[in-house]
Amino acid sequence: MPDKPIYPTPQDAEAAFYDAIEHGNLDQLMQVWAEDEEIVCVHPGGPRLTGYAMIRDVWQRIFEGGVKFRIRLADGTATQTPFSAVHTVIEHVSVRDDASQRAPVVATNVFIRGALGWRLVLHHASPVPPETVAEAPKTLH
Repeated sequence: MPDKPIYPTPQDAEAAFYDAIEHGNLDQLMQVWAEDEEIVCVHPGGPRLTGYAMIRDVWQRIFEGGVKFRIRLADGTATQTPFSAVHTVIEHVSVRDDASQRAPVVATNVFIRGALGWRLVLHHASPVPPETVAEAPKTLH
């Protein structure tokens, strides 16, 4: 396996994560994740997956299914410290060959900074009814 890329910012790591999903590239996708048994991934409506091997296995099965996803991000927020970053986004996910199959998903991505740059430690995605996305308030109360 080639050397792991170094992501200089959490935004670089996040861009590589979504690019890997769109291209169905498991190796690229897993390079974004921290190699740690404490990493967590939750797909919309799915169980909590923990650890590198479990997360890799599920993504491998998704990619082997042959569905090609198109993901457009919107309404992102970010909070960052020198060693951690929390991003929230709305993922507009569609099947590449069938634009009628699409769904908005709210996702939280948490990154940590280490010797190899920024790495993903949590991806939690939840489905959202389309009307909720359009009506979401811009401010918190």
